[in-house]
Amino acid sequence: MKYSFTGTTIPDDVQTIFIPFFPDRSNSGLGDLSDRLNNALIERFVNQSRLRLASSEDEADAVLDGSITSYSNLPFSITGDEQANQNQVKIVVKASFLYTKNQEPEWDKPFNGNFTFDPTEDPITGEQTAADEALEQIANNMFNDAVSNW
Repeated sequence: MKYSFTGTTIPDDVQTIFIPFFPDRSNSGLGDLSDRLNNALIERFVNQSRLRLASSEDEADAVLDGSITSYSNLPFSITGDEQANQNQVKIVVKASFLYTKNQEPEWDKPFNGNFTFDPTEDPITGEQTAADEALEQIANNMFNDAVSNW
């Protein structure tokens, strides 16, 4: 028997997932970027499926591991007076997804997320919101790639 949630099917023998801390190797300057990514991943993989979070790889049926490799916040569109009216936050995360019963990961690849914001309104909040949106895109893409194999 297989269970289906939000259009996905999870094999019976996959009950738990381990999502270790994804270190931020991007020099983003945002001290909580790793926490925000892990929260997005846990929200997607645990709160929106029947999977339980395992506290170690030894206890898990699946492992999602990786690191934040790139972060940028650059002008995306320029007005006539050479002022940026839109900035784009772009984040790249290298990740792998492994069933612990297998030797080789199902996939091991980069995931990109990006979101634009208006830096003239509230640059700090705008960047934070854009980073959250980019991380959500990444978490969704990882989840979709993981469940496409189920």
